[in-house]
Amino acid sequence: MSLDIRILPSDDSCRRVALDGRLDTHTYQSLDETLAPLLAGDATSLVLDLAGLEYISSAGIRSIFKARKALAGRGGKVLVVNPQAQIQKVFDVVKAVPMNEIFASAAEADAYLDAMQRKVLGGEDDDDGFDD
Repeated sequence: MSLDIRILPSDDSCRRVALDGRLDTHTYQSLDETLAPLLAGDATSLVLDLAGLEYISSAGIRSIFKARKALAGRGGKVLVVNPQAQIQKVFDVVKAVPMNEIFASAAEADAYLDAMQRKVLGGEDDDDGFDD
């Protein structure tokens, strides 16, 4: 099986990408190549929608680590949304993505990003309901 990568509508600061299929030794380079220009811009967050991802290998996890490292250098984050149970289990076992950066839905991730943006821009109270 292959990997289908779709760049979803997003703004300049938050890029959104949906993955369907398998993220493994044979497909990770496609993800790296697709993410490179997105991460080279002004984006401070990347949301990976994994609803259609059926399998992830260590090569796929390394791709996500690379994206996290690229954004972390400028204070950004990679958020994972909609992981299937088997993908969630891999993340849990290898600690690939911190638990506070995995969300059951895009709406939860959006609420988190909105709270973080309000915190940064307005210096508002940190009572956003999320553990930062």
